[in-house]
Amino acid sequence: MDEWKNAARPVDEKGKQYHIRCGKGEVARYCLLPGDPKRVSKIAQTWDCGEMVADYREHVTYTGKIGDLDISACSTGAGGGSTASALEDLAELGCDTLIRVGTCGTIQEWIKPGDLIICSGAVRKEGTSDGYVINSYPAIANYEITLALIQAAEHLGYPYHVGIGYTAGSFFCGQGRPGYKGYSQSFMNDILPDMKAAGVLNFEMEAATVLTISSLYGMRAGAIFTVVANRVNNSFQYDNSTVDHNIEVANLAMQILWDWEKKKQKTGKAYFFPSLLNG
Repeated sequence: MDEWKNAARPVDEKGKQYHIRCGKGEVARYCLLPGDPKRVSKIAQTWDCGEMVADYREHVTYTGKIGDLDISACSTGAGGGSTASALEDLAELGCDTLIRVGTCGTIQEWIKPGDLIICSGAVRKEGTSDGYVINSYPAIANYEITLALIQAAEHLGYPYHVGIGYTAGSFFCGQGRPGYKGYSQSFMNDILPDMKAAGVLNFEMEAATVLTISSLYGMRAGAIFTVVANRVNNSFQYDNSTVDHNIEVANLAMQILWDWEKKKQKTGKAYFFPSLLNG
């Protein structure tokens, strides 16, 4: 039986974190965050090398390399609660650059299934982040990660959109869908049209948690989603030929960020800016 210490922040006798079951040195600073545990091995197969570090509940973790970049992927499970648990453990282990990769439903008619959405910020309606800070605190993506995702999507030639998403607390009622046997409340009818009118691009369930906690803890975070549904015209298309484009873009974005990091270190700059590439 594992020996766990410190009820406030439990670790075992080997220093492994309670939720993701990883220890110091087993997770890289740069980490991708899919929701689905089965996507982690698929992500690792796109790297130059990668090995499983841990597999516990909804959290599967692999660590490997792309060129000289050390990189990890850790599944969060669905929703804010399990995502926050993974983030807490990853922060303890030194992760500081995170990209959420997932799927979403768009609420703008001009965005098609198969397109990518790069999340610049999120409406905080998932509930979890409210346990960390007042709701008026914004869920904003780190600008370097957003810019790297844009550059990667441009390089790969995939259609993409950049904007604000809506992080819901549930897949059905929290996104304005009816529940079991048509269950509904009147306020649910306003969620989609109100957010559509506000220019929000999509519904999903984890970004606000990732962006808020990362900002609070001094980590860089961003998010990219493959659109699998359009809620306006009620279409759904989970296309295996496009659903993993977000992984390709996120991998390349991490390499771009690593190159920028080396530029910053060389020049002694704390933040990336475009003309830094000329030096």
